[in-house]
Amino acid sequence: MRTNIIRALIIAMAAFSCTACGSAKKDSNNNLESGISAIQKASEVKKDSDSMDKNENKTDDLREGTSSQTVATPKDFPKDYDYGSGQITGWSREEMLKKMPAPRENETVLNTKPDSEKIQALYLWEEGKAPAKTKFTKDMTGYFDEWDFRPYVTAIPVKSGVKPKGAVVLMAGGAYQFRGNYTDSLPTAAALREYGFQTFIVDYRLEPYSQEEGALDVARTVRFIRKNADVYGIDKDDIAVMGFSAGGIQAGEFLMHYDEKVTGVELDKSYVPDELDKIPAHASADGMIYSFYGRLSVGNMDKTWLAEGNLPPTFYVYGTEDPFYDQFEQQYKVIRKMGIKTKRIVLNGWPHGFGADGGWVKDYAAWLQDIFNS
Repeated sequence: MRTNIIRALIIAMAAFSCTACGSAKKDSNNNLESGISAIQKASEVKKDSDSMDKNENKTDDLREGTSSQTVATPKDFPKDYDYGSGQITGWSREEMLKKMPAPRENETVLNTKPDSEKIQALYLWEEGKAPAKTKFTKDMTGYFDEWDFRPYVTAIPVKSGVKPKGAVVLMAGGAYQFRGNYTDSLPTAAALREYGFQTFIVDYRLEPYSQEEGALDVARTVRFIRKNADVYGIDKDDIAVMGFSAGGIQAGEFLMHYDEKVTGVELDKSYVPDELDKIPAHASADGMIYSFYGRLSVGNMDKTWLAEGNLPPTFYVYGTEDPFYDQFEQQYKVIRKMGIKTKRIVLNGWPHGFGADGGWVKDYAAWLQDIFNS
């Protein structure tokens, strides 16, 4: 019964996303329709018999998902950050498409003092200074974000008195058409802080911007955290990135091509580096939550290509009913054979898209602590 409910919700959410994006102009329609198609395809589920055949060879990686550990909205979260129960059965169109509160006035990662005692939203770039190759103008409508959108980070600190174990940077999914922060990132951030991790949600650039431009938003966030590691009570190297679906692809693009010393100049020759660009954008672990290294809908299995990214330890989570199941399985094996430290959790009967639900966050937190300690 639970699996049937989950399937119905995922299919419904695809329809919701189509409705939200349906007003696009013709000049943006092709890319938009591709994103919608990807969501719809991800919503399709395999026959139970197919799932059972694949599960026969599973051992300790396969488990029955549970909502017993799923964290509902903490009582100390401001009303604007209320995401509900965190369980997939509670998801709705409103929750999926809801936007995170924007920073106050012009508060940025450079002009505002970080506050580790409260939830804080800060723009990632000074106004008009973000490196870009895409021109997003007033007459370009039908997108999730307005033409003057500025990417930002929302810091969600651990509870007062808790000694932080490290930081996790989160990117929600949405096929690059929207960011499902209230179904993906916020519930996971709330769960991770229960285990002592500082969390940072990135509202990265979506269509019509490119995957590369979004990767620079992730890099900027990592630099900001490393610069202020003392403020957040962590070691500057104890930072992980994590993404859900398209958000995981975004994390992968960052790790493959835009981490360490790479700056916005790589993409935009007119970009003028600032003080944050002097800090290497180094992340020590990656979380691929129903996602993979590659492009939208296509995981990359080329060992040579993957080796170029000097990838960190990677944690995979996905369900047996996910239409990308085979790709997740294949890339996990490729990454592991390359000698990259890996771990995975496979949820029996679960589809594409479940956020922090399913009972995987506790295992991820333990794995991440081990990575940081080593």
